[in-house]
Amino acid sequence: MTFKELGVSEPLLQAITDMGFSSPMPVQEKVIPHLLHEESDVIALAQTGTGKTAAFGLPVLQRIDASDHTPQALIISPTRELCLQIAGDLADFSKYIDDVRIQPVYGGSSIESQIRSLRKGVQIIVATPGRLIDLINRGVARLDNVHTVILDEADEMLNMGFLDSINEILEHVPENRKMLLFSATMPQEIGRIAKKYMHDPVEYVVGTRNEGAANVRHIYYLVNARDKYLALKRVADDNPDIYAIVFCRTRRETQEVADQLIRDGYNADALHGDLSQQQRDIVMKKFHDRVITMLVATDVAARGIDVDDLTHVINFGLPEDVSVYTHRSGRTGRAGKTGVSVAIIHTREKGRLKEIERIIGKKFERKEVPTPTHIIEKQLYNLADRLERVEVDEVAMDQYTPGVIKKLGWLSGEDLIKRVMSLEFKRLLDYYKDAPVIDVIEEKPSRDKKKDKDGDRTAHDKDRRTADKGMDRIYVNVGKRDGFYAGNLIELLNRNIQGARVDVGRIDLMPSYTLFDVKKRDARKVVCAFKGADFMGKRLYSEIAEADKDYARVSNRRSRDNSVDDEPFAAFKRKKGKRR
Repeated sequence: MTFKELGVSEPLLQAITDMGFSSPMPVQEKVIPHLLHEESDVIALAQTGTGKTAAFGLPVLQRIDASDHTPQALIISPTRELCLQIAGDLADFSKYIDDVRIQPVYGGSSIESQIRSLRKGVQIIVATPGRLIDLINRGVARLDNVHTVILDEADEMLNMGFLDSINEILEHVPENRKMLLFSATMPQEIGRIAKKYMHDPVEYVVGTRNEGAANVRHIYYLVNARDKYLALKRVADDNPDIYAIVFCRTRRETQEVADQLIRDGYNADALHGDLSQQQRDIVMKKFHDRVITMLVATDVAARGIDVDDLTHVINFGLPEDVSVYTHRSGRTGRAGKTGVSVAIIHTREKGRLKEIERIIGKKFERKEVPTPTHIIEKQLYNLADRLERVEVDEVAMDQYTPGVIKKLGWLSGEDLIKRVMSLEFKRLLDYYKDAPVIDVIEEKPSRDKKKDKDGDRTAHDKDRRTADKGMDRIYVNVGKRDGFYAGNLIELLNRNIQGARVDVGRIDLMPSYTLFDVKKRDARKVVCAFKGADFMGKRLYSEIAEADKDYARVSNRRSRDNSVDDEPFAAFKRKKGKRR
């Protein structure tokens, strides 16, 4: 199938050929012939990046009467960025059609200049709802001759609270117009708009309703809430060529995360509603030009961003609404490319993850947060690859090479490579030295049924007593039999230790006790904080572990002693007994 076979006219074919269009995408194959030859309206369910603008833009332009300088087509979009993008694409499509004028109207820009342009005469208006209503009320935007109305990203407009505005706008267009509604999802409000304003609409679905893009991998990292930013940095460091949008839920979180990334040396910036229009434009230009490679944004601010080659969409926590996740993930894996949608979550978000999986019909892959060793290796090989592929301008370098060789000629090739690598990665090497594992360890009861007389594992499956380099091993007298797991350990540390965070290394959870690693400088602080603390009514005891001590026997003895002498624990057990 070709664009010519779809019925696209010669001037438009010439323009899209110049733009590199070769064959139509699925949504274009369905929508273009319908808008050109059928009378009924269209509801098209398709993700961002599936070729929607050409699907409605080409037939709209083909149906324009260039000799009539009144508005004949109206395209409504949720954001200024999308409005400008659509208007720009239509201008490119129509470059071989004489006397066709397209006018974007949107808030945040001079309304007087938009009024002057409309009064000169335009055939196509591309508008955001609020500014269009203002122009209608001023009597400038006259829609009496509009024969085609397009609602682009209709579900986004509803999410942004534009339902009343859409209803008001549609009251001003002729009853017999043709209408096309594009949406990634199909909420009930869309159905009500279709029923009220559309004429026997035909529904085209590209992919599956509410489904994300087919060529997007969905992965997640499970960490403690306090480690989410560390996980984000590791994801970025593990992908040297990352070009990503990082979605946050609030403006404040967006700015904080962006500020932290900038301080830590990443090419990042924030995009949210507190920025002026000029600030937004500057940030977006830097992102499009790849001066910024990580854009930290709220969902509302990111609407209308049109970038085809994002490598990652990163969810710094999951949205409440599954359709929002669908929109986020649909921004990568576009134009036939593959992409990755990353969710950095803590344990309380696992239920929402399952709900998203159920609705989009895809499973998330659980991944371990990249380790320092893996990150440094990845970065080194990336640098080696860049060095291998770099184009050398022999003529330009000839005048400098002898002097540099004279200066460095005493170094062997291996020495030179090591120095280049060290120069490039000293920051990373220093940062990741002794960095801890930050994944949440979801422990399950051991299947090893072989126990000793004290209820702990035998010598064939013992806890590890030797701490990692630079760490101390800490003992605490609660274990899996007490309902104590890794998450409880981290929670206790957060609750009982003030000041700087304590990094935890390996954790060995036993039935009646736990051993875990912390940095040597933190060991005494942890022991002091745990002594006398409470877990589920059990008084805690902690010490720096001794290699030859029988902690199973010690822990069981402490449990027996506590059951008689520890009044809070005894009271807790009495309460449990009464409930039974």
